Amino acid sequence: MTSLHSYNREGWDIRYFERVDSTNTALLEAGRQDAAARLVYVADEQTAGRGRLDRSWIAPPGTCLLLSLLFRPPEPFTYHAPRLTMLCGMAMADAVETVSGLAVQLKWPNDLIITEGGMWRKVAGMLSEIGSGADSRPFLVVGIGLNVNVPGELLPGLAPNATSLLVEGGQQVERVALLDAFLARVETYCAALLAGTDVLDQWRQRLAWMGCAVHMHTPTGSVVGIAEDVDETGALWLRLPDGTRQSFSVGDVSLRV
Repeated sequence: MTSLHSYNREGWDIRYFERVDSTNTALLEAGRQDAAARLVYVADEQTAGRGRLDRSWIAPPGTCLLLSLLFRPPEPFTYHAPRLTMLCGMAMADAVETVSGLAVQLKWPNDLIITEGGMWRKVAGMLSEIGSGADSRPFLVVGIGLNVNVPGELLPGLAPNATSLLVEGGQQVERVALLDAFLARVETYCAALLAGTDVLDQWRQRLAWMGCAVHMHTPTGSVVGIAEDVDETGALWLRLPDGTRQSFSVGDVSLRV
């Protein structure tokens, strides 16, 4: 079985790190130094992993799939960059379902969750960041942390509601198989996007809790509302208790129970 450090896939430049501070941080620096698109950093351990909203991402060494991808989207950047983030979320969801057999959904904007009996558990998180190089043209880095073979006794120390494919499926899952399936789906979605297919509707259909009451946690406070829709930019629209609608481009959603 191929290991992460020796894995290669045609059309991608894959760099393996046994240990790195953050794959996103390292790849952002490579992007600023004009590294080419389709560069992928994969690590067995991160010492300063980062999630959305300035959170840390903790992962026991050798148990997770930790990676970041570099994209140089065509113009208009403001259209393609959000959709590349969307399609990465869908690609990872597809990969998890194909390799593990577990059904997953996307928790807005792109966390992977497993839902059952009104409860939910988070198995992966994503962080997209924009940088610019010497030519001032923007590029996109999409980072993903997927809890693959994290044993149950370690999950409480990671994050609230954390789970892993091992715990959910009851057996070890090959990280290389997940990575290969993920990149294959990214290729398919990217080809469709460049051919003019908008991935927005497919991404919308993957989102959990549409039509449900949710808590929206933002840097400035929390709001309760019904998750009604997402717009062209990927922002989530909530119907508030007073009947008005409000959009959110940044925040963290949880199910209101």
